[in-house]
Amino acid sequence: MRRLLPALLLVWLIIGVIAAGQRGYFTDREQNCASAGTIFVTAIAGPLNYLGMNPKVNSCHTPQPSP
Repeated sequence: MRRLLPALLLVWLIIGVIAAGQRGYFTDREQNCASAGTIFVTAIAGPLNYLGMNPKVNSCHTPQPSP
């Protein structure tokens, strides 16, 4: 069981990254916080992407450094 869980997690994430690639999220278009977030949540969703889930991050705000 100790080896099965990490292997399943790895396969889950690989399927999510493949889904993000098929949706064209890794192309050379403008990269910002929202597009990086969309790639992240798509990878985390894994096989759920093929069951109709289409997670997206519309906007996000990164903290600014203090002066």
